Amino acid sequence: MNGLVGFYPGSFDPLTNGHLDVIERACKLVDTLVVGVGVSATKKNPMFSHADRHAILQQVLAPVGIRTNTEFKIVDFSGLMVNAAREHGAKLIIRGLRDTTDYNYEMQMVGMNAQMAPDLQTVFLPSSPPVRHISATLVRQIAEMGGDISAFVPPIVLKALKAS
Repeated sequence: MNGLVGFYPGSFDPLTNGHLDVIERACKLVDTLVVGVGVSATKKNPMFSHADRHAILQQVLAPVGIRTNTEFKIVDFSGLMVNAAREHGAKLIIRGLRDTTDYNYEMQMVGMNAQMAPDLQTVFLPSSPPVRHISATLVRQIAEMGGDISAFVPPIVLKALKAS
């Protein structure tokens, strides 16, 4: 990996248009974006398996990488996110913000992370207005109740849902 490396952590369950908005804009800041797919031992009933999330990310990010001249690396991580970011050579942690609730939570995390990893900087990317309302948690709930999530996720997610 050459140039500036960013680390964008999340569960990506499911990958949403909000995630893609942050990823597209993060590509303007870094040469390589490491997308860290969190492995949670406590999360019950995921919408997609870990392998499916990887496959979806790979398919969606390939054309983004070509278009933005950004290298992507999709990795698993468990434990402390700052350790995973360091392990993959990141200098920036990328976080998306939808609203002040996200901001308040993220500011607490920045403070804690700065104590543990002062060499890493966090960059907040506010969500673009058309996707600001999208939450993966709400998308999962809508899908579980049989609702239409096509406005909130890339088409590959819908295809993967139909296949499962």
